[in-house]
Amino acid sequence: MTARPDSGGPAPDAIARVLAKAALDAVEAVGGYAGGVYLRSGTEGLLRMAVLTGLPAHLVRPWWRMHANRPYPVSDAYLLGRSVHLPDAEAVIRRYPQLTAAMPFPFSLLCEPVTAGPERFGVLLALRAATPGAPVGPADADRMRGAADRLGRELAGLTAAGTPVRWDHDPVPAVPPARSDGTREAVDRLDRAVLSVDRLGRIGLVNTAAEELFGLSEEQVLGQPLWGVLPWLGDPAHEERFRAVFLSGEPVRFPVRRGGEPPGEWLSVDLFPGPDGVTLTFGAAGAPSPPAPRPSGEPQGRAAELYRPVALAIALTEAVTARQVSAVVTEELLPAFGGRQLAIYLLDGHQLHLAWEAGFPKGFLDRFDGVALDVRLPGVETLTSGRPLFFESMEHLAAAYPGIPLDSDVGARAFLPLIASGRPVGSCILGFDAPRGFSPQERTVLTALAGLIAQALRRARRYDSEAALARGLQSALLPHRLPVNAHVVTVGRYLPGTKDMEVGGDWYDVIEVQAGLLALVIGDVQGHGVAAAATMGQLRSAVRAFALSGNSPQEVMSGTNRLLIDLDPGQFASCCYVLLDPVSGRATAVRAGHPQPLLRHPGGGAEVLDLPGGVVLGVDARAVYPVTGLWLAPGSVLALYTDGLVETPGTDIDLGVERLRAALAGAPPGPLPGTADLLISEAGSAADRPDDIALLLASRTDGTGREEPERAVRTRPGVRR
Repeated sequence: MTARPDSGGPAPDAIARVLAKAALDAVEAVGGYAGGVYLRSGTEGLLRMAVLTGLPAHLVRPWWRMHANRPYPVSDAYLLGRSVHLPDAEAVIRRYPQLTAAMPFPFSLLCEPVTAGPERFGVLLALRAATPGAPVGPADADRMRGAADRLGRELAGLTAAGTPVRWDHDPVPAVPPARSDGTREAVDRLDRAVLSVDRLGRIGLVNTAAEELFGLSEEQVLGQPLWGVLPWLGDPAHEERFRAVFLSGEPVRFPVRRGGEPPGEWLSVDLFPGPDGVTLTFGAAGAPSPPAPRPSGEPQGRAAELYRPVALAIALTEAVTARQVSAVVTEELLPAFGGRQLAIYLLDGHQLHLAWEAGFPKGFLDRFDGVALDVRLPGVETLTSGRPLFFESMEHLAAAYPGIPLDSDVGARAFLPLIASGRPVGSCILGFDAPRGFSPQERTVLTALAGLIAQALRRARRYDSEAALARGLQSALLPHRLPVNAHVVTVGRYLPGTKDMEVGGDWYDVIEVQAGLLALVIGDVQGHGVAAAATMGQLRSAVRAFALSGNSPQEVMSGTNRLLIDLDPGQFASCCYVLLDPVSGRATAVRAGHPQPLLRHPGGGAEVLDLPGGVVLGVDARAVYPVTGLWLAPGSVLALYTDGLVETPGTDIDLGVERLRAALAGAPPGPLPGTADLLISEAGSAADRPDDIALLLASRTDGTGREEPERAVRTRPGVRR
């Protein structure tokens, strides 16, 4: 049992066997036809589908990964630790409209959290035929709960035996025991080609008529995936039909043209689902009527591919900023419907302002930027009326709005209102290069997707406003300049996170305290946004107040800890405080759950210091913070930093610390600002940096304000280096 090469290597067989049995037992216990297990992964907050039974895996690929904080049944079952039972489509629509957009089929879904005491492993699920109006009965609920409890105990046993219970691979199939599909003689009496596949899409029977029609033998293809034997059935235009028959249990009929060069004859395909698989029959069919005109490159089988915008609905849940939402719409909505142009206008007061455009001639849309709501334009009227407007050709658009500027004489346009919870957000324009019709089903789907886009944009605008406030607050609270000292040069750097444009609670400070000493401070408040920035400001002020009052490093840290507990912001923070005598280089340091500082020696080389520390601030009012003595030789560089500089999701933080140590050791001689820029350069260029970064460097000089040239290491006996 192996995973694909890019999915983390071989799947753990011991875990897979346990999960497969649990999934098969649960599906059988509740009379279902499919099921599986999601398991926690090595990535915090990410669940991965580990085992799947009753469905071909490629049909549910968009759901192989599930973030625990997303609005889906599996996520809620895991995060909230409770059952999620959805007996029919109405329950799904009411509680999880995004799931309905992705899987518009009648089915019943039962999800159970898999736990053992406080330990959360994942979610066990089963799918079965919908039971409209009838909730899941207590007997079936008990069966699912019992199966999940048994699985939890088995996974706890594996954990106790030293087997890590997490999943970082593609899903593996759970194969039920073989059952009879009927006799070969019975189907051989039919003159229509017949194939039978199991719930995983593997061929189990081929009658003589099918062997003759497709030029194959049953012995050659038994156990092979259907779409590998007849690849033309794997066209994306037909994928939705197979998904519907596997999930809904309703028969499906559609025409298909055999592949090859030149393409073969047209066939009529019937799909008949059952508890153990699907039977396919093939017969002759005439060519279907020509489709309505469509632009080149638009996917065939447009009505059948309406499933594809599910990728938009899923991706919108991941988008945080307005720019990310607009990019998702460009990347997902346009290809799904064969569009070439997109424009998004957002309402600000009584005017619509252009927020995003793609595919239109440069500058063409500028004339509509800031248009008032009383102007007669389709992008305005779709919002004010709340009705989508579809124009199958540019001639139709020009006739409806005489004199309107057009960017092309050929094409089609759709104007969609962006309205969230009854509140106008803006309008969305989709452009097509050639005339095309809009079926009733397409109009319905586009209108529904416009509502999802509006909700995402409304959420994103709130986030953008909060992020701007947090950035302004943090910028105001961070030091604008650091003290100038004849014996010590200090340099600070701060970078906000790029992922979701998060502003966090990282800070640094340099404080001139009594007797000419310098306090070097760095800290990191847990969380992001305005709350983290505000707490950061309170802590920075507290540290300064305690330091300027002449307190020792231990008293500064203990006092700040008690203050944070008294403030009770619901957050904790890490901190490192170093009190330095610039003249002698002697220093004392305390650490509260913060990464270890680095020290570069004057003669070259750098080390990770080993400072004993206490717990993070804001947790234990009686916490003790031990003090460690240090000595900084002239020319040495002390580096204080936050975890954003060394932490990469899925990677051991110690590897990041080692990379930073090596970079500091290898930094060429020169001004300290250049060293700081070098240390953050790799993180600064990262397009997906999940956390913010603070860095504070301090270097002893020769007493003239200039940094000491590199020279031999000087040490003092008995002082921790």
